[in-house]
Amino acid sequence: MKKAWMVLSVASLLCASVAHAATSRTSWVVSQIYNYNHPFAATDSADLATKMSTMAADAFDFYRGTDHIFYQDMLTLPASSYATTQTGYTWIGGDAHIGNFGAWQDSSGNNVFSVDDFDEGYLGQYVWDLRRLATSMVLAGRANGIADSDITTAIDTMVGAYVSEMNNFTGGNAELSFQLKNGNTSGAVQNTIGDSKSDSRASLLGKYTQVTGGVRSFQNIANTLVAVDSTTYSNIAAAMNSYISSIASSKQYAASYYQVKDIHQKLGSGVGSLGKLRYYVLIEGPSTSTSDDVILELKQETASALAEVDNGQLPAADYNNNEGNRVAMTAKAQTLNADVLIGYATINGQAYFFHEKSPFEEDFDYTKLTSAGKLNTAATYLGQALASAHAISDQDYNSAIVPYSIDKQVSNAVTSTSGLESEISTFAFNYAAQVNLDWQSFVSAYNAGTPLY
Repeated sequence: MKKAWMVLSVASLLCASVAHAATSRTSWVVSQIYNYNHPFAATDSADLATKMSTMAADAFDFYRGTDHIFYQDMLTLPASSYATTQTGYTWIGGDAHIGNFGAWQDSSGNNVFSVDDFDEGYLGQYVWDLRRLATSMVLAGRANGIADSDITTAIDTMVGAYVSEMNNFTGGNAELSFQLKNGNTSGAVQNTIGDSKSDSRASLLGKYTQVTGGVRSFQNIANTLVAVDSTTYSNIAAAMNSYISSIASSKQYAASYYQVKDIHQKLGSGVGSLGKLRYYVLIEGPSTSTSDDVILELKQETASALAEVDNGQLPAADYNNNEGNRVAMTAKAQTLNADVLIGYATINGQAYFFHEKSPFEEDFDYTKLTSAGKLNTAATYLGQALASAHAISDQDYNSAIVPYSIDKQVSNAVTSTSGLESEISTFAFNYAAQVNLDWQSFVSAYNAGTPLY
C-alpha cells in the first residue's frame, strides 16, 4: 500500500528529526558523531583527526562524513508519497552523494561513468539515494556559487532522468547493456571519462611505488602511505588465500598473479571512511615484469548505516555474515562488467572488502560544476547512473535477494514525475538547512575541544 506522506517544511523537518529533543539536537549530533567514530579510535586515531578537521571546514564534507546521522533521521522524517513496500527492496548504495560517482575502466575495457562507492550498500527505499544525492547537490551547488533556483532545476533534471531511465528499463533488459560512455555524455561527465581513458598503469605505479634492484615496492609517503608492522603484514598475507577463494573460480587468475610483493597502510582517503583501516597490497599481476604489477585496495568494513533503518532487510546470512562481502556483493550488483578482483576476507577479526586500485579510476570533481548549465548537464547523467545501479541489482543480479524487477516497481510507484521532482527538491533544501545547523553544532564542539572520537 502506498503511503501518503506530507511535503516537508523547514519547521516540520526540525521537529520531526528531533526525536531526541529531550537532550537537544545539538548534543545528540555530537554524541552520534562520537559514538560512531569512537570504536576506531584505538586503531586509526590519525585518520580520525583528519576526518574531524575535514568535516569542520565545510558543510558538504560534514554531510559526507555523517551518513549515519542521515539514516537516523530517516527513522523519524516523513517518507515519500512515491514509495511502496516493494520499492523498499531496492539495492541502494546508501551514500549516493555527488562525490561518490566517477569514471573507471570496466573488465571489458570500456571507460564508463557510474556510482563508485559501495560501503553502505543495503536494501532500502530508492528515494533515500535520491534524497541523499539531491541534498548533496544543494550543498555542493551553493559552495560552487550556484543560485538556489538553478540548483532546483538541476535536481528536477536529475530526478526526471532517473525516472525516465527506469521507465526505459521496464519491460525489457535494456539495463543489462546501458552504460554512460564518451559517446553518450557531455560536459564534466564526459571529461571525467576522458581523464579515465588517458590514465595509465605506469602513472599509478609511479605515484605509489618504486623499483629498486629490479624489485617493485611501495614508497613511504608521509601522511599518505606508510609501512605496516610485521604482524599486520603477516596477517594480511595470510588472508590472501581466503580472499582468492571469495572470487568465482571462473574469474580467478593463476596463483602467481596474487603473489604479495609489498603491503602498506593508506592514510587520508575519503571522508566518511576515515578512521577505518585501509591497506594497499602490491601483487605480481599477469607476469613477472614490474610494469604490470597490480595494487589491491583493502578497506575495513562495518555494518551499513542503513541497517539501523532497515535492520534485517538484508539478512547477514545473505552475505555470509561478513560486511566485506556485503560491500563486494553491492559492487558486483551495481556495476556491469565489474572488477574481477573484487572479493573479501577477514583479517585480525575484521571484515575487509578487496578490489583493484584501478589505474583508470577518476573521481567526479563536482567543484568544476561552476555554472547552472554545467550542473544541469551533469544532473542528467547522475540520475541515469543511479537508475542503472538500482535496476541491474534486482532480480537481474540475484533473485533470491530481490525477487522482482525494481525498475518496474519504481515506475509503477512514481505516478507523477513532476510530483516526485517537487518532493525530492523540497526535501533536499530543507535537509540541507538541517545539515548546516548540525555542522555549526559540530564546529562549535570541535573548536571547544569536545571529544568527538
